[in-house]
Amino acid sequence: MPAPDIIVVGAGAFGGWTALDLQRQGHQVRLLDCQGAGHASASSGGETRAIRMGYTDPMYVRMAQRALTLWQAFDADRPEPVFQRTGVLFMAQQAGLAFLDAVCRNFDTLGVAHQVMQADDVARRFPQINTQGVQRATYEPDSGLLFARRACAAVVDAFVAAGGEYAIEAVRPGQLRSGRMGAVIGAGGSEYAAAAFVFACGPWLPRLFPDLLADRLRISRQEAMYFRPPHGDRAFEPGRLPVWADFGDTVHYGLPGNAARGFKIADDTRGPPFDPDGSDRLVARDSVDAVRRYMGHRFPAMAGAPLVEARVCQYTNTVDDHFLLDRHPAADNVWLLGGGSGHGFKHGPAMGEHAAACVLGQAAPEPAFSLARR
Repeated sequence: MPAPDIIVVGAGAFGGWTALDLQRQGHQVRLLDCQGAGHASASSGGETRAIRMGYTDPMYVRMAQRALTLWQAFDADRPEPVFQRTGVLFMAQQAGLAFLDAVCRNFDTLGVAHQVMQADDVARRFPQINTQGVQRATYEPDSGLLFARRACAAVVDAFVAAGGEYAIEAVRPGQLRSGRMGAVIGAGGSEYAAAAFVFACGPWLPRLFPDLLADRLRISRQEAMYFRPPHGDRAFEPGRLPVWADFGDTVHYGLPGNAARGFKIADDTRGPPFDPDGSDRLVARDSVDAVRRYMGHRFPAMAGAPLVEARVCQYTNTVDDHFLLDRHPAADNVWLLGGGSGHGFKHGPAMGEHAAACVLGQAAPEPAFSLARR
């Protein structure tokens, strides 16, 4: 094959959308992924993710607004949507009130539709929820959930339909000469040349660039669990229950059941260090018991509900939870994109749009995403 203009390594939320945006702008792009879009070990895999505007940093509110617009536009011509509007409910216990107040100030400033609710309001509207300890809440009616694995595959399909080249291939960076990289190297030694490269490899980024990223990105083990609601009880389905998060001394979040996969719930606390290739992905019994205790308290009808599925994934965390997007300091045609820090998936189309603009010299990288920060 002739060399493409740009090679993007990694077909997750960041890499897939970057490749699609570059291809749509008339560049010939080759997208490579080690196992395939949304694969089981990827941070962008699994069934669902939340999309919400609730941030204390206005930059991320604006980015989430842009991302939602792009997700909805992407769905416009698709028979099977990747976004579902369910609403998003943030509940704050005493420890979470300052966070919720900052979120609401951003909503007011940036025009995010929302409703501030007291605990009694939440209990009346969503009787599935035991509001004991909840001080206040905010509800975003226009946000909801994304079908993660389906979305990754759909973005790749759109990329190929636009003329992009896609292959499942594990590659590593090639040598840097005179401030540039000429090619990436495949597992069998094949070289793939291009004029520019974007590495959007999630938890594999620090492994590909250890000298540069090993102390900037921390990979943590995270667990998500799916429980079966009582037979015939539809109170935990989209339309009856929103995406939700409960901010107290710890943060739990969950998504209503989709496609009969179960009620998803997780503890957002950062887990121990995790090797995306070498670590096993069995959920600990103690973790299941702890989540079930919390669930039985906050959602009484789910007390004792059977676990039907559990998944171990990973967050690729930066020190400040900002994303990473910057040029490699020793190669001006190499871009590093990642650091999703557990909240990156929703921003995929907006981050891809921004990354593409930076690669093409149409924009400067957001300073908060730079390698210069520590």
